Amino acid sequence: MRSEKLLQNGLRLWPSLWRSVARVNMPTVDRVAASRAAVAARRARASIKADLSNGTRTALDVFLVGTIDADSVEASLRMTDFLLSIPALGAKKMESVLSSLNISSRKRVGGLGPRQRAAVRSFLESRARSRGEHSRPRVVVLAGPTAVGKGTIVARILEEFPEVHMSVSATTRAPRPGEIDGVNYFFVSPEEFDRLIAENQLLEWAVVHGTQRYGTPRGPVEESLRTGVSVLLEIDIQGARQVKAHMPEARTVFLEPPSWDELARRLESRGTETAQERVRRLETAREELASRHEFDVRVVNDEVGLAAQQVVDLMGLTKEH
Repeated sequence: MRSEKLLQNGLRLWPSLWRSVARVNMPTVDRVAASRAAVAARRARASIKADLSNGTRTALDVFLVGTIDADSVEASLRMTDFLLSIPALGAKKMESVLSSLNISSRKRVGGLGPRQRAAVRSFLESRARSRGEHSRPRVVVLAGPTAVGKGTIVARILEEFPEVHMSVSATTRAPRPGEIDGVNYFFVSPEEFDRLIAENQLLEWAVVHGTQRYGTPRGPVEESLRTGVSVLLEIDIQGARQVKAHMPEARTVFLEPPSWDELARRLESRGTETAQERVRRLETAREELASRHEFDVRVVNDEVGLAAQQVVDLMGLTKEH
């Protein structure tokens, strides 16, 4: 009886003993990880504020990223810190702006409501015009999983801003009937492609279908930037990584679906792949979605017009241009 009672008492005590052990060990690991994450976040926010202060980035650019991508560091900036980092905008002006726009000092950039976002954006655009600030031409790399709608977004942007330079790829394959060299592709020999790689004249390249090579020539992209024209590259995830390595100032944008089910529905509704091919593409898409946090900004393609406008905003394009 005594041993049975001791056993029963031990069983009753075991959950509380386990919780005590967990409290001693688990939170220690959690606290260390949380502390490191907090330090990294503070450093990232400090870097953005420094970029604002020294003019490396404009206030409008930081604000747009923060309101477009809820997971961005820009979104986590407090409005007070954001406004105080803008050159020639002191504490009194900051308080006046927040008060006039009815924004709490505790609000973060990513936590603003639609009306507040519109009001702050209008203020920043007006301030930029009054100070003669102009957006600089930029290379924007658009990537994302299959069936997410990259081609549709690009077509919408080029329809509204035909002056945007859409990169023409170089390829080692032969021209197909009706294709024009320099328009559809730059058709080059394998030897010429080797030379472009050796001389660092390609921002990215890959072997497609195990046979022919495709790549993005650096020259036309740099020439467009020199003449004040923004550049849009629609390439795959691997290509986006290469462009970022060769041109760190390029902005990489990951276009993602509103949900996994919606991505699968869009792929099936295209009707251009067999069931087996759709399965393969979805497996690849799952891997590609896992890389979304490697990109500078993430845009959700829930509604084509809105997503296209957000990419346009990230390129710094306006109707006046």
